[in-house]
Amino acid sequence: MNEQEIASDLRAVVGNLVRRVRATDAMPQAQAAVLGFLDREGPMTTSELAARQQVRHQSAARVVGQLVELGLARQKPHPDDKRKVLVMLTDPGLQALQARRGRRADWLAEAIRAELSPAEQQQLAESVALLKRLAWHGDRS
Repeated sequence: MNEQEIASDLRAVVGNLVRRVRATDAMPQAQAAVLGFLDREGPMTTSELAARQQVRHQSAARVVGQLVELGLARQKPHPDDKRKVLVMLTDPGLQALQARRGRRADWLAEAIRAELSPAEQQQLAESVALLKRLAWHGDRS
């Protein structure tokens, strides 16, 4: 199998795995994505969220509004520019995000236990390091 075939198979399998893991969760993907960005990168404006997600400002604003309504995020004036508003993760938002991540990890751990032998589990563990290297390809300075 050449690199192109490996890449094509890997893309398809990883995509399918991500879809299967997402199917275990009730939180809409758009909301989870915003919470994830806020958790990883800290408070930001709706415009910054839209840019990071590569969606229209209106779409990001709608999701932010939903999260604020649910108490998972809050808004506060930007400290440097009073015309802007920062979106921040709340404690309930962080708890919801962590619970979601836990459910996904639990599903995946159960699949690993059910589908893979101990030797295959070791192979998978070793492969994670390779996948991490691939994920960071091109991001090194």
